[in-house]
Amino acid sequence: MIYLDSAATSFLKPPSVERAMVRAMHTMASPGRGSYTQAMRASNMMYECRELAGELFNFENTERIVFTSNATHSLNIAIRTMARSGDKVVISGYEHNSVTRVLQDIGARVIVAEAPLFDSEAAIKSFESRLDGAKLVVCNHISNVFGFVQPIYGISELCQRKNIPLIVDASQSAGVCEIDTARLKAAFIAMPGHKGLLGPQGTGILLCGDEPVPILFGGTGSDSIVQTMPDYLPDLLEAGTHNIPGIAGLSEGIRFVLKETPAKIGEYERYLCRRTAERLKNIDELEIFSTELACQTGVLSVRHTVLDSENLCEKLGKRGIACRCGLHCAPIAHKTAGTIDTGTLRISFSPFNSEKEVLTAVNALEKIIVHKK
Repeated sequence: MIYLDSAATSFLKPPSVERAMVRAMHTMASPGRGSYTQAMRASNMMYECRELAGELFNFENTERIVFTSNATHSLNIAIRTMARSGDKVVISGYEHNSVTRVLQDIGARVIVAEAPLFDSEAAIKSFESRLDGAKLVVCNHISNVFGFVQPIYGISELCQRKNIPLIVDASQSAGVCEIDTARLKAAFIAMPGHKGLLGPQGTGILLCGDEPVPILFGGTGSDSIVQTMPDYLPDLLEAGTHNIPGIAGLSEGIRFVLKETPAKIGEYERYLCRRTAERLKNIDELEIFSTELACQTGVLSVRHTVLDSENLCEKLGKRGIACRCGLHCAPIAHKTAGTIDTGTLRISFSPFNSEKEVLTAVNALEKIIVHKK
């Protein structure tokens, strides 16, 4: 199989991730639940994972690095902490349902800072014109549909000047772009473990710059006599039994990213994206959402003017090529880009894809479209 759906999950992992998960299952119990070897080993592993994440994101207060089950979990904590019913909340035109559905449930007054695809200057101006009276800004660093790297540091500067808290959805940027928390000064930064950080599904991270409010209550292994959640991090947000095998795998994924560096990984994925876009431009009636600017990562959306994206995706799947089609859980992004009625076929890359694999996929798509095979 040629796997080109890493924007959904990084199916291709460093071998060390699997080894760490198996080792954890055989040697680790639950942290904070005892002083015996297996429990202490789990506690030490979790401490090490927080330290690695702190190094990767320039985040010094590692006790404020919280483990969650995914980015959606992280975003729910962050948004429900900061937003209330009726609050004016400004979001970008490229947000995921893990942001918009939470805001809808809260009853926030959502204002969309729409801007053309791959136009960073317009994005800044759009946010600037909408911030008056805002209680919160939520913005993804990179669009999961188009790979558009939004000007998150410029948006952060706007928020800092107006004293508006910022929540960053780093679902597509963690592991492939620089995330400097000291510079961003965000209230919260949410991310999954299973995408660019190359960990397993069921893992996530929330970097807490502000004081969070828990949405899950239960045992923490600490302050057990008290019937409220501990008032300190990470315990405040980590109720219940931890996903120890998952966190062990995540730790190895982060270690791999630190060794290779996000800059190197991101540049390689951008190279594969550019090569793919160049080859696909030869196919008539195929619209390609790409740019020569540096504001696109290894995520490429295309659509055919006649053929249905789901049909193209299905035919690629039968040839052993894994992509994704549809709205990608981000209808607002498609509305902004003008693809809401059709969706797109999305091709997304990983550090483990080869150029040969990419060209094989391009040739297969060309045969499907041009030769109807």
